[in-house]
Amino acid sequence: MKRILIIEDDLDIAELERDYLQLNGYKAEIVQDGMLGLKKAASSVYDAVVVDLMLPNKDGFEIIKEIRKNQEIPVIVVSAKVDDIDKIRGLDVGADDYLTKPFSPAELVARIKAHLKRYERLKGSSLSLEVIQHKGLEINTASHKVFVYGKEAQLTTKEYELLLFLASNPNIVFSKEHIFDTIWDNESFGEVATVAVHIQKIRKKIEKDSTNPEFIETLWGTGYRFNSI
Repeated sequence: MKRILIIEDDLDIAELERDYLQLNGYKAEIVQDGMLGLKKAASSVYDAVVVDLMLPNKDGFEIIKEIRKNQEIPVIVVSAKVDDIDKIRGLDVGADDYLTKPFSPAELVARIKAHLKRYERLKGSSLSLEVIQHKGLEINTASHKVFVYGKEAQLTTKEYELLLFLASNPNIVFSKEHIFDTIWDNESFGEVATVAVHIQKIRKKIEKDSTNPEFIETLWGTGYRFNSI
């Protein structure tokens, strides 16, 4: 049984999340304090974390950053913060998904299922790939770490998945739609435009000059290609 940690100070919302998760076969635990939630998450006994951003003692942004230092598990934000800047910041520090309150608990469960499935698939593929190298870029699929000319690049989970997909299929042009369907699976929770946003973020982390990329090339009107140099 998959274990889900809910870090949410609003008990009514937390219990709603827990009840829906349990109805769908998950074991869910509630923590209402940010610091305690981080300690629980650090125990590495959970398969996914659902976290609010506004919490007592430690906010959700800090919790996500700490989780990402040592763990590769789905992290889904559920927050009353609706501004794009908060969504972008949440994704930048390592969240896999972002739901705004009020939300559909059924949708939350669906997203958790999709992310758990994706992580399992990614781990399975990592066993056979081990290390992918292209010039100064190295992707270690066992540790999910990326190095650029010997220096580690800090990628979010989605950025890593996207880079791994392109680097595993070098010199092949993929449309935004194809990339979106592959990386975001068959979910209807996002938009194709997010592909370009993630590509831009990856370039800033792995390219010497993000405006003149050598690894991920844009073919205008067609899509993207990873150049095997």
